Amino acid sequence: MNTEARAHRGTIALEDACVLSQQRFDGNQFILRVRAPRCAQRATPGSFAHLTCDTSIPMRRPLSIMRADADDGSVEFLYKPVGHGLAQLATREADDIVSVLGPIGHGFDPDPKRPMILAVAGGVGIPPVYFLAETLRDDARFALLVLLGSEVPFPFPTTVRDESITGLPPSASHAIVDLERWHVPSALASNAGLEGCYPGHVPDLARAWLSKQSGDVLERVQIVSCGPEAMLRATAALAHEFDVPAALAVEEFMACGVGGCAGCIVPIHTPDGIAMKRVCVDGPVFDARELYPA
Repeated sequence: MNTEARAHRGTIALEDACVLSQQRFDGNQFILRVRAPRCAQRATPGSFAHLTCDTSIPMRRPLSIMRADADDGSVEFLYKPVGHGLAQLATREADDIVSVLGPIGHGFDPDPKRPMILAVAGGVGIPPVYFLAETLRDDARFALLVLLGSEVPFPFPTTVRDESITGLPPSASHAIVDLERWHVPSALASNAGLEGCYPGHVPDLARAWLSKQSGDVLERVQIVSCGPEAMLRATAALAHEFDVPAALAVEEFMACGVGGCAGCIVPIHTPDGIAMKRVCVDGPVFDARELYPA
């Protein structure tokens, strides 16, 4: 049997998870917190879980993991209920049971040789970057700058940033409270006129910062990103333009979530030609140069 096919065996748990809380935020956004200790133990930034939404809906839905606490066994997901399945998940209440299959996939693996991480995320692509920031906040090997974009109010408290960030436009004056508390600098972008946000798309804000950095700084930068395809393409273009590596977490429709159905394949460009890779178990994080070559 092929070793690659066996790589994820024994790492994915199936659990009946108790809903601990479900919060609704402006813009039809939800944060679901469940008790899934086996998933929490192994979750890494960029990995996801496959959840049942309702007993009447046979297909699970993939959701990126936003937080995982191995000590109390909790896992959190941020999502928008687009479609019938997630609309049913949004009706789940505390003490309900949700079947959780996870964690699934290869997450971010930052290179210590590039200690400056520029994290770029938008909408429901925020969870992997949020998880990465919390995971690395005490890791002395890395420094992070987190740039988040949204067209609806952010589902986290924001505040005026404690310290200015060299290279960012003055309009990007606000930050996420949690990230400030973790001493991880952040800035926000929106086309919806949100207070303290750069008026534009988040890759535009990233470009503004990158364009102000010296060559010596750029040699230390790596990009991590998650969001809709147009945002990932724009972020990949930035990586090419400024000659920095980028890791992109891809969002894709999927059926089984564990590599069996091959319904979530994407073309990856390799030296030997195009290879079809499964987002669920070969990803969801891919090298920008292989996903969107220049």
